[in-house]
Amino acid sequence: MEKNNNNILNELQLQTIPRFSLPSNSLLLLPLVIPIFTFIFTSTATTVSAFDYADALTKSLLYFESQRSGRLPYNQRVTWRDNSGLTDGLEQGVDLVGGYYDAGDHVKFGLPMAFTVTMLSWSVIEFRDQIAEAGELEHALEAIKWGTDYFIKAHTSPNVLWAEVGDGDTDHYCWQRPEDMTTSRHAYKIDENNPGSDLAGETAAAMAAASIVFKKTNPHYSHLLLHHAQQLFEFGDKYRGRYDASVGVVKSYYASVSGYMDELLWGAMWLYKATDSDNYLDYVINKSHCFGGIGWAITEFSWDVKYAGLQLMASKLLAEDKHKKHTHILEQYRSKAEYYLCSCLNMNNGSNIDRTPGGLLYIRQWNNMQYVSTAAFLLTVYSDFMVSSNQQLNCHGGTVDHEEILSFAKSQLDYILGSNPMNMSYLVGYGSKYPTRVHHRGASIVSYRENKGFIGCTQGYDNWYSRPEPNPNVLVGALVGGPDCQDNFMDQRDNYMQTEACTYNTAPLVGVFAKMLQLQDQNPSQSLVASY
Repeated sequence: MEKNNNNILNELQLQTIPRFSLPSNSLLLLPLVIPIFTFIFTSTATTVSAFDYADALTKSLLYFESQRSGRLPYNQRVTWRDNSGLTDGLEQGVDLVGGYYDAGDHVKFGLPMAFTVTMLSWSVIEFRDQIAEAGELEHALEAIKWGTDYFIKAHTSPNVLWAEVGDGDTDHYCWQRPEDMTTSRHAYKIDENNPGSDLAGETAAAMAAASIVFKKTNPHYSHLLLHHAQQLFEFGDKYRGRYDASVGVVKSYYASVSGYMDELLWGAMWLYKATDSDNYLDYVINKSHCFGGIGWAITEFSWDVKYAGLQLMASKLLAEDKHKKHTHILEQYRSKAEYYLCSCLNMNNGSNIDRTPGGLLYIRQWNNMQYVSTAAFLLTVYSDFMVSSNQQLNCHGGTVDHEEILSFAKSQLDYILGSNPMNMSYLVGYGSKYPTRVHHRGASIVSYRENKGFIGCTQGYDNWYSRPEPNPNVLVGALVGGPDCQDNFMDQRDNYMQTEACTYNTAPLVGVFAKMLQLQDQNPSQSLVASY
């Protein structure tokens, strides 16, 4: 992620309920933009040119192999990549080899990496059968495990978690392949004296969610992940503080604008899902007010802001009889989840998420697609929940059924795959027209497997960065930042606001592609679409 990716445009679009007392680390309040484009739904099935969701699913999982750090496995399919970061942690006397590079650079940032793994795991939890039916379950499990194996290494003792390897400032002075790295690989940690409740909470969520994924197929590993998740949650809750205050080098890249309260609630929710222990549910219930869980009504779900995902998960608990005693609080969680969903659907009485003229959800100009993919995921999950619980969604603009929600999620997916004014697929490698000059060091330089000659720090800038030609390596499955508010997109390597891709952009798509593929297979000649 290029410098100031989050700093310049990290304002949150949100609303609070009346008389809600903000915590001391409260988020910035900004007025919501009233969208000028309306979306009208039809539940009538309409024939459209079908997208190849099976191909999109396969490619989305391939992307994670491009982002691997460490010693690559024998079955590595992305052959233009090779081993890298093999001395990570050596300077600190700890093994931190492995994990993922977050984007087009080579820093291993803990918070977005953990969110990526949480979303991959949630995709498998919700859509395991569909992913398996497509023949991609093994690849999905490998993508998750590559992250959780690293988290196990990074959690070296109950109250120590290594938060980052490398630093963005020195990394961004260089344009090198990961295999040639000469930049600092200094590692940074959080501990009792340098807390990071947001990072500990999200990593606990990732490991708890993954423990559910592996529970039947690899019970020993599942138990190990759960053990780490519980320790991390306890550490994050006991020693509270924002991780960017302890790890200063992360502030220009992944500053924790929302604070740590959402991650602690999020971590507790995932631990409840993994353990069925009332202790974790009580945490989500008892701290619902003071930690903002039932206070914040949010219009984004991202690596930084977890409230919408938490609220949706909490609202699903209402369908189970054993949670009746918590109905009052869970209803308030559901109210906030519905606020997010209705904002996506443009039915929230003025406080909606803006749209481009082509119909794409638009939150901010820097890497906007991350918010689109998370929205498509939450909408799809909630649509399924509405079917299973026989419910409808009540918005200020009217009542919405599950088909209408799913049709809008599909419209966002189809925009990504090419149904947009640019006729451009923003999923790299999919379709006939997609970004070819992705802002990505490894993809933009000749493969190490083809040319093992060392490429230096500035040599990469001089010889490769400014080349007008397409990248020599295709970053298949990467979801780039995407178009601007008018659906315009410039496929240029230096246009990192639009052409850089991140792991957390693609992760939510895995489950949604699988769901759409299932629906397509069930009714190949027709598909739900949203019309303008």
